[in-house]
Amino acid sequence: MNAVPGSAYPMGTAATGQQPPQVPSGAPMTSAGTVVPTPFPANEQSFIENILRLNLGKVGTFYMTYENNSEWNAKIFRGVLEAAGRDHIIISDPKTGVRTILLMVNLDFATFDQPLVYQYPGTIGNPPTTRG
Repeated sequence: MNAVPGSAYPMGTAATGQQPPQVPSGAPMTSAGTVVPTPFPANEQSFIENILRLNLGKVGTFYMTYENNSEWNAKIFRGVLEAAGRDHIIISDPKTGVRTILLMVNLDFATFDQPLVYQYPGTIGNPPTTRG
């Protein structure tokens, strides 16, 4: 079957009602359009958005930097973590209910007042802490 130009999907996919295969975001692919298996499932990769997703509902403080901004180049946001995507964070103020979308590109770091759920590839649950 011929492929649609610029696509890894065969021609006629839309016409037949078949859904194209679901590809994990960022998964490596061959020139033929097949997904290269990765050693860890996507939900276990230690990307910041995945760590944040494991901690939805917790109150955090988010330190952001905005370059070339004449009014303020750094700002601190505090709120309940509602969602985290590859390029954004959504927090809400528990007192007012106002929701704020923060861009991940501006995030310097975040702090939380409670323990975080954290899973890293190759570990089960939270890794043990070491004290020196």
